[in-house]
Amino acid sequence: MTTRVESSRAGAGAAMGSGSDFARLSQRVVAAGLLRRRPGYYAVRLAMVTVGFVGGWVAFFVLGDSWWQMGVAALLAVVFAQVALVTHDVAHRQVFRGRRASEAGGLLFGNLGVGMSYGWWMNKHTRHHANPNHEELDPDVAPDILVWSREQARAARGLPRFIGRYQAELFFPLLTLEGFNLRVSSIRALRSPAMKHRGTEAVLLLAHVVLYGGALLLVLSPGKALAFLLVHQALFGVYLGCTFAPNHKGMPTLTGGARPDFLRRQVLTSRNIRGGALTDVLLGGLNYQIEHHLFPSMPTPHLRRAQVIVRAYCAEIGVPYHETGLVRSYAEALRHLRRVGEPLRGPRT
Repeated sequence: MTTRVESSRAGAGAAMGSGSDFARLSQRVVAAGLLRRRPGYYAVRLAMVTVGFVGGWVAFFVLGDSWWQMGVAALLAVVFAQVALVTHDVAHRQVFRGRRASEAGGLLFGNLGVGMSYGWWMNKHTRHHANPNHEELDPDVAPDILVWSREQARAARGLPRFIGRYQAELFFPLLTLEGFNLRVSSIRALRSPAMKHRGTEAVLLLAHVVLYGGALLLVLSPGKALAFLLVHQALFGVYLGCTFAPNHKGMPTLTGGARPDFLRRQVLTSRNIRGGALTDVLLGGLNYQIEHHLFPSMPTPHLRRAQVIVRAYCAEIGVPYHETGLVRSYAEALRHLRRVGEPLRGPRT
C-alpha cells in the first residue's frame, strides 16, 4: 500500500465519475435501519460510565492517603478514556438528536468530566472528518511534534525535526503526555474569539481543575498527589492515544486541492480493527473507523452490522478496504513513522 495519495487530474476525474457511489451505499444502510437511534443502548452506556466515574472517586476517598491509590489512578485512567469516548459519540449526535442537548452533554462530559474543551475538540474533529489524512486540511496530521510524510520531514524545523528522527521509537512514550496536552490545548483555545460559549467552557474547565486538584491535595500527601497525577494522566493519555492511533496513522495521505470523492476519501484513509465484543468496548466502536467516517451519526452498536454492507460494497465497486488486528495496526503505524522520518536521519552508512 502506498503511503501517500497524490491529488492528480486523473484521480480527480475518476472521483467525479463515481460521485453517486456513496448515495447507493447510503440507500442500503438506510434500508437496513442502521441510522435509527438507540436510546436504550446509550442510556445503559452513560449509566455505566457514570457509575464507573463516581465509583472510582468513591474508592479514592475511601482508600485515603495510601500508595495503593496508584491502582485507583490506573482505574480512573480507563474511566476517563471511556468518558472521552462517550463525549465523542455525543459530539457526533449519536446520543442526542438535538444540537443543544449534544452541546450540554459534551460540555458536561468533556469540560467538567475530563478537563477537555468540547468546543476546541469539536472544531478540530470536524475538520478531521471532512478531510481525513489530508496534510493541509486535517489537523490530526499537522507536523506539530511528529511528521506524517517525507515532505513534512524535509520541511521540519525545531522540535519536530529533532523528534522526527526517532519518532517511531518515541511514539508510545509521547502518548504519556497526551492527557496534559489536551488540557493545555483546551486552555489555549479559550483565547480564540471564534470559540462558542467561551465563558461556560472556561468555568467548567476551571471547576474540573479545582475539583480534581483539590481532591488530590485533600486526601493525599504532596508526594503521593504528584505520583497519582502523573500515573493517572500518563495512562489516560496512552489509552486515549492507543484508541485513536490505529484509525488513520500509516494509512495513505492526501495533499493538494483535488481530492477523491467522499466515499473514497473516507475509506482509503481509514483502517478497521478486527476483534470481538471486548475490542468494541475498549475502543468505543472506533475499531469500525471506515463505517464511522462514512456515517458519523450512526449509533455505535450498528457499526458492526454496517461493516458487512460497506465491506461487500467496496469489493463490488473495487475500492480497497483495509482491516487488520490491533497489534498489527500499531506495527503499521510505527513502520510508517519510521519510514517518513528517514530524511531527518540522513543517508545510511
